Amino acid sequence: MTNQVAASDVGQPGARARGRGRRPADEVRGDVLRTVGELLLAEGIADLTFERVARLSGVSKTTLYKWWPSKGALALDGYFHAVQQTLAFPDTGDIRADLRDQLRAFVHLMTTTPAGRILAELIGQSQTDPDLAVAYRTLYSSERRRLAAERLRAAQEAGQVRDDVDVQVVVDQLWGAVYHRLLVPDEPVTEAFADALVTNLLGGIAED
Repeated sequence: MTNQVAASDVGQPGARARGRGRRPADEVRGDVLRTVGELLLAEGIADLTFERVARLSGVSKTTLYKWWPSKGALALDGYFHAVQQTLAFPDTGDIRADLRDQLRAFVHLMTTTPAGRILAELIGQSQTDPDLAVAYRTLYSSERRRLAAERLRAAQEAGQVRDDVDVQVVVDQLWGAVYHRLLVPDEPVTEAFADALVTNLLGGIAED
């Protein structure tokens, strides 16, 4: 295992000097994901390489390739790690407020940080990188969908959303609309747009 960060990388995003000795796998993996996430949000995906991540995180390339079969899969995992807390789904008991706040957090992340451009690049690369495509579905897309669906089902149980509403379709209506504007930028992605999505949708699915 590499133990030191190169002098040229000191002060760069993700740079971590490491002492000698074997560390638990979860700790090593966590260091890698923090390094990748910091690099992506600071610089984008273009200069992300296994060599650079190994150098900055103090983890051997052999270990990286064992856990992530491609640069895309590594980038996606690091990206998910970086945005996971920001995109956590609140449950205040008010489905309208929770949907609005989560969509606003998503919009803010996508439009004020490199995250939006990075996500668009990852989606594009997933069309030709099978490993990235699998990672995108299993790690990012499915997890984001699961959290949203769980919150909507809780709202159904609380009587805030009709029982006959398909929550998976609601997820597509809300977040799918934001993704569409991100990938096909004919119209801007704004907080006002997020608010309008929630208002228009809930006007059709909220209980009287």
